[in-house]
Amino acid sequence: MNKVVLAVVGLVSVAILVYALQGGESEEDYTERILKERENIRNFLRGSDESPFAPDSVQFKELSYYEPNPAYQVAARLKRVEDHKLLTLPTSDGKDEKYIRYGYADFEIEERPQRLLVLQPFEQQQPPMLFVAFADATSGEETYGGGRYLNVEMPSRTGQKTLSLDFNLAYNPYCAYNPTFSCPLPPRENVLDIPIPVGEKNFDE
Repeated sequence: MNKVVLAVVGLVSVAILVYALQGGESEEDYTERILKERENIRNFLRGSDESPFAPDSVQFKELSYYEPNPAYQVAARLKRVEDHKLLTLPTSDGKDEKYIRYGYADFEIEERPQRLLVLQPFEQQQPPMLFVAFADATSGEETYGGGRYLNVEMPSRTGQKTLSLDFNLAYNPYCAYNPTFSCPLPPRENVLDIPIPVGEKNFDE
């Protein structure tokens, strides 16, 4: 499942992040681009044969989002791990998926320090992408209980010490819409005790 998300949704998300970091963007322009990204995702889910709504038994319904908030677009400090060991994540249907530990992203939300484990898919896509699965204080309430995902641009330089994380682009795994899909669950390191009230909300079945 995550291969499709990384290949499709991730391409759009990364393009938006790169553009946003070029500087000089107003809050209105930022909001407009986030809304356009959401429309792109909606069109993909409505029309693609790879969509979780493609089976006749699953009816498409509109997705629900928080209002865009630029304060949740953060420049995280990247601390790469040295051994790059494999990490096996459990999935929503009891299977396992393999990832490579890439590093830790350290940042602050409302002046509170946070850390997320950043992963590299074991079977990499093109262009290369990094992956963050996380849960927060909204999980199981306003957002999907199994956590949400972020696709992150792979650093272009070996010594790069920052990563761009935009939680306005946080999206639901496919199993939030269709339980027949297998979706990796967030690692324990990525269960935050604060709310992240941006990005995609619960899917209303």
